[in-house]
Amino acid sequence: MARLVVIDGLDGSGKTTQFDRLDAYLSSAGTSYRQICFPDYLEPSSALVKMYLAGQFGGSADAVNAYAASSFYAVDRYASYKRFWEKDYREGRLILAARYTTSNAIHQMPKLPRQQWDGYLLWLEQYEYDLLGLPRPDLVAFLDMPPEVSQRLLSQRYEGDDNRKDIHERDKEYLIRCRESALYAADKLGWKVVPCAADGHPLPEAEITRSLIKLLP
Repeated sequence: MARLVVIDGLDGSGKTTQFDRLDAYLSSAGTSYRQICFPDYLEPSSALVKMYLAGQFGGSADAVNAYAASSFYAVDRYASYKRFWEKDYREGRLILAARYTTSNAIHQMPKLPRQQWDGYLLWLEQYEYDLLGLPRPDLVAFLDMPPEVSQRLLSQRYEGDDNRKDIHERDKEYLIRCRESALYAADKLGWKVVPCAADGHPLPEAEITRSLIKLLP
């Protein structure tokens, strides 16, 4: 039985909405589970992530190399696991995660030349799963929302104020590269790709939720 299910996607892909809808579905089904979400902005372990996204190490995502930025996020996950959900996981309770190690593959790998992507994915899995001891996901669902659609949704979220976007969200070319790396990682690592748009428009939320429910154990 799958114990760790990860929902991931680009910024503006509808992760929060789908996470909430899955929460309602699992609750109505009487499933015993725990929600986790990364980065954990309410905890001090996310301090370096917040500094990075605010541009304090440089004004673009590429200002911090893939391995350094990956470590910021990995430390936050490690702290969360050891403090909050290790016991539930070890007891076999379903863990539903919004973002995980998978987000490093999506957002940090595109900083590297494509010929280095396989090496990065190998390093990432060894680092977080083998060396840090974080659990490997049993299922990863990637919400595939094309960047041109997700950018419109982000603009609606921030009411047209691009200054409210972090350094990832406001870099359109970077988000295009992130989608390429995400689909590459999905193919290499066996993630499930869930289409979230058609003909330049987002699919109905309920339709995406149904696709996700079909993937659940």
